[in-house]
Amino acid sequence: MMRLAWFLVSMLFIANTVPAFAHESQPGSLEIKQLAENRYDVIWKAPIYYGEPHPARLQMPENWKDIVQPTERRMSDSIIFHWIVEVGPKSIEGDIVRFPGLESTITDVYVRLTRLDSTMMTAVVRPTRPFVELRGERSWHATAGEYIGLGFHHIMLGVDHLLFVLGLLLIVQGRMMLLKTITSFTVAHSITLAIATLGFASVPLAPLNAAVALSIYFLGPEVIRSWRGEKSITITYPWIVAFVFGLLHGFGFASGLITTGMPSAELPWALLFFNVGVELGQLIFVFLALTLAWSFRTLEIRWPRWALAVPGYTVGSLGAYWTLQRTVILFGGLL
Repeated sequence: MMRLAWFLVSMLFIANTVPAFAHESQPGSLEIKQLAENRYDVIWKAPIYYGEPHPARLQMPENWKDIVQPTERRMSDSIIFHWIVEVGPKSIEGDIVRFPGLESTITDVYVRLTRLDSTMMTAVVRPTRPFVELRGERSWHATAGEYIGLGFHHIMLGVDHLLFVLGLLLIVQGRMMLLKTITSFTVAHSITLAIATLGFASVPLAPLNAAVALSIYFLGPEVIRSWRGEKSITITYPWIVAFVFGLLHGFGFASGLITTGMPSAELPWALLFFNVGVELGQLIFVFLALTLAWSFRTLEIRWPRWALAVPGYTVGSLGAYWTLQRTVILFGGLL
């Protein structure tokens, strides 16, 4: 696994090109609720993006007219815009709502339309297709695809989560121990993802981000010990560490699902398929890392001795940097 050094270096380059405010891909949300035949309540929740107002804006169809003065309210993690509109004599079905500026971000937008008859339409708008057509209720497989994509997108942009997984890969020795460790991490974060999504427990985002960074920092010295042939509880029983920190990371995954404000009727499906998306992304990442390691062995590439120390020092250094940065953000928010 130590031959993953240069792969880790490339990952760190990517990580450092993205500002380390964790989970800046937190989705926005648009809720449209029918109040009367042609009148709707519109709430656009734009997440704070790298400490600044989100560059995307809501562009409603031209036939939607304000009938109440729009309001704007700034929260710690978002800016909430509120309108009450009339849509004219024609039905809202088929209208297209756009999000100009979304294409230049990494943010998804969760859309929910609730009608007077209690039927709902939900959709996920992505930067690659920054608009949504309002239509009837979706089939279960369309819902599944949306949530799998949301989970996959969340984990693939969660550089801190992937770096933690990579740290585990650099420590683990043997296929069975690898399987045991990855399974342990999966079970643990699935537990807390479910607990948080179902509302049984929650963790404030700022201290959670700092704790996730601390878990990465913790693995740095362990990678170095492994490289030196030393032993520790983490090296001998990596599945225990994977489980303990997996519980923490599960709350981080939940933050990407809870903020969508999914309807209660979709909650079981949302939880299941979002987790499937997260696992799919995680498994693809592990597969690519193992494939690269296998390629190095097959090609008999020999790294200089100092290169073997790069993974541990870089994991520890980046973990320390993120921990300090997020701790400053945490205490800055408390002042």
